Amino acid sequence: MSQGNNTPLGIGLMIATTFIFAVQDGLSRHLASEYNVLMVVMIRYWFFAAFVMAVAARRAGGIRTAAQTTQPVVQAVRGILLASEICVMVLAFTILGLVESHAVFTCYPLLVAALSGPILGESVGWRRWAAIAVGFVGVLIILQPGMSVFDPAALIPLLAAAMFAVYGLLTRYVAKADNTATSFFWTGVAGAVTMTLVGIWFWEPMTGPDWIVMACLCVTGISGHWLLIRVYEVAEASAVQPFAYFQLAFAAVIGLSFFGETVRANVIAGAGLIVAAGLFTFWRERLQRRSRQLL
Repeated sequence: MSQGNNTPLGIGLMIATTFIFAVQDGLSRHLASEYNVLMVVMIRYWFFAAFVMAVAARRAGGIRTAAQTTQPVVQAVRGILLASEICVMVLAFTILGLVESHAVFTCYPLLVAALSGPILGESVGWRRWAAIAVGFVGVLIILQPGMSVFDPAALIPLLAAAMFAVYGLLTRYVAKADNTATSFFWTGVAGAVTMTLVGIWFWEPMTGPDWIVMACLCVTGISGHWLLIRVYEVAEASAVQPFAYFQLAFAAVIGLSFFGETVRANVIAGAGLIVAAGLFTFWRERLQRRSRQLL
């Protein structure tokens, strides 16, 4: 399947995706503070997989057609990787909170830029590498590894960022041959199977109000994953990644407003540096694109 190049649509979808994911993160933070993280993610994936199969069944060819792919291993790895990343990130929310977790996690677009060469074969110039280096400095400012009170738990969202960057690039990779429905199907089913095998051992009874919160979490999970797949189908990864930074702002508002979190000065400084590095990368790529169009 040929790739689209509708950058404005891709940007709009990315901003919508970041808002949905931020709301989802707030719901996850609440539930994971009351119940086991693995159980919470497992239930979310049950609803996700059910929705995926229902959508596939209504399409021409049904579930069998949706599941057809020439790259089943890569598709399965995508699903397993995303489920694992979600568990890691939700754990970070319960330990560090939304604001600090997202301040570190916001470096994942720079990781996408760094990995786009070896994974997608895209050209990565010295300016992009310079921006990646600046972003890494921002991460160090947030983590403060030289401080005597450094908390190793701060590395948890950094691990999640690396996992999500690889997931995003693999999504772009499989889209060269598979359509949105196929990628969506494998994302839901592979993740659900993985989480069931692990999470079923940590089942806990939930209260009625929390089941309502869980239902909202499932809806945001379904819509957010669908939109993210669409983003990489309609636009180049390097063009839309800078707009993923909106999730930091949305998550910070939710963390400050609903969970009483605070923002430390080094977190603001580090996150600002990371965002600036990402926006510089985007600006440079826009200039290069325009130069090629004029030739």
